[in-house]
Amino acid sequence: MASEEPHPNNGLVEMVVESVRVHMLSSRHVVILKETDHDRYLPIWIGPWEASAIAMKLQGLTPDRPLTHDLFATALEGLGVRVDRVVISTLAEETYHARLHLERDGQEFEIDSRPSDALALAVRTGGRIFASELVLEQAALGADGEGDEDSSEVDPEGTPLESTGERVVDPRLDVFRDFVNSLDMEPGAGGSEGRQS
Repeated sequence: MASEEPHPNNGLVEMVVESVRVHMLSSRHVVILKETDHDRYLPIWIGPWEASAIAMKLQGLTPDRPLTHDLFATALEGLGVRVDRVVISTLAEETYHARLHLERDGQEFEIDSRPSDALALAVRTGGRIFASELVLEQAALGADGEGDEDSSEVDPEGTPLESTGERVVDPRLDVFRDFVNSLDMEPGAGGSEGRQS
């Protein structure tokens, strides 16, 4: 199987999970990935169960019984399979696509995945997270100020479920508050439109 290697030449950019948030008016969930070396962010709309699974692990919480992602991670470990990385590989028709890169005994396997499931698995296994440069060009916010029309007045509408960073509010995240606040959504109209994995 052909696989992407995380090298600067082939357009893969390393990311970390910056936070998982919920939009107050629509109750929709978004995971925010941050580029490790720059201030570029990639918001990905995800379902509430996946958001909870990611946030719980990042907060260090352990459920009484294993969740689906915990079970999958344990099964992979038991079979001697290592999650090397997940790649947010494409954005097509407002839907993100991801690839899981697994390794066992020197053999690599690449599996199609929803980004939300791939990220939930990555935070459980320590797998690295990457995004395609093409995806970042289409949907990233922040690096060159795009999407940051007026961050001088901030009215946060998103409430963090978790954050891997410091407790101090980071002014660079204003671009996300502006993005979430700019969404034209009626309360309770959560629907499945928009970028969701």
